[in-house]
Amino acid sequence: MYDVVVIGSGPAGYVAAIRGAQLGLKVVCIEQSCDSKGSAKLGGTCLNVGCIPSKALLDSSHRYSNAMNHFDDHGIELNPPNLNLSKMMDRKNKIVAQLTAGVSGLFKANNVTLVTGKAKVLSATKVEVISDKKTEIIETQNVVIASGSSPVNISVSPIDQKSIVDSTGALELASVPKKIGIIGAGVIGLELGSVWARLGSEVTILEALEEFLPMADRRIAKDVYKELKRQGLNINLGCKVTSTKSNT
Repeated sequence: MYDVVVIGSGPAGYVAAIRGAQLGLKVVCIEQSCDSKGSAKLGGTCLNVGCIPSKALLDSSHRYSNAMNHFDDHGIELNPPNLNLSKMMDRKNKIVAQLTAGVSGLFKANNVTLVTGKAKVLSATKVEVISDKKTEIIETQNVVIASGSSPVNISVSPIDQKSIVDSTGALELASVPKKIGIIGAGVIGLELGSVWARLGSEVTILEALEEFLPMADRRIAKDVYKELKRQGLNINLGCKVTSTKSNT
């Protein structure tokens, strides 16, 4: 019997699990995502396929853009810089691995039990966990649901992870696309657009809303819009995607 079952090991889940353990509770955290070795991928979307890898690529692409466009102003001649995208991706993956390992270390240090599998809440006191190896029932006094979110699969633009990818796929492209269209001008879409534009892609953003970054302060949104336009992004507001066609 556990005091708390936490479903999901993202920023909400792992913090809840660790804090509960620090307060003296017996805590188990259930994580569905796992790597090729079958080990749980801790940290959720943010650490694995969201905030952290996108920021790593933003940093690298910013440095590449500076080398391409601004170093010469300072008398630094590279004639021209060579992009090694594979090495850039390796750096991103190493950063992700370091941070997820940090979460694992915190779990061990605070005696949080980790279970890999898909959780199903059966009742207020029972959670079923299904994995490739077994199915088990965990009894608990409390359940914290922090299962996170996943990309929406739009019917008019079905994801095939080849020519049409979700945000996770856009973080793993093996080469710089000549052209790339991004549906949605939210934070994730704009970050990825900035990354690939800096690396040489012709980027078009399609946003259904008439207003750019409506959740942000208007002055900040205005400055972000100007900066992204300066980077070469073609931002289209009030656009609804009705169909897609692959050229491959």
